[in-house]
Amino acid sequence: MKEKILVAYDGSQLSKKAIQEALTKESANSEAEVHIVSVIEQTGPVTNAKMSENIGTELAETLKEDLELIKEEFKTVHHPIVTEAIVGSGDGNSGSMICKYADNNDIDLIIIGNRGLGNVKKFLLGSVSKTVVQHAKCPVLVIK
Repeated sequence: MKEKILVAYDGSQLSKKAIQEALTKESANSEAEVHIVSVIEQTGPVTNAKMSENIGTELAETLKEDLELIKEEFKTVHHPIVTEAIVGSGDGNSGSMICKYADNNDIDLIIIGNRGLGNVKKFLLGSVSKTVVQHAKCPVLVIK
């Protein structure tokens, strides 16, 4: 059975662990397809929308290079990996964009890193992972 797995990637150690988990699942299912998606929120001065957009686009290009390296690294031992860098709308809604990508691509499982804050980090999900857990229409695996 073909299973589509989405990994939310932001360059952090947890997102790298999420990739490893997805590739482990992919190697157990010869028909699995792994999508690695990064959402880059626009950043920069809010008073200059064009500058903010340009910074987001530059960050996306840098992350695309990382995604291509990941794709090449696993090319020889795994099926081709689908990679996508998406520039967000600037409203801080990365989790919603991940869910939308999952819906549009019939994803069966989302794997995302957990990110907590402060002294209670083991009790809290990061805002992006929390949004994904709450709004995804498919199962979500949170990596700690």
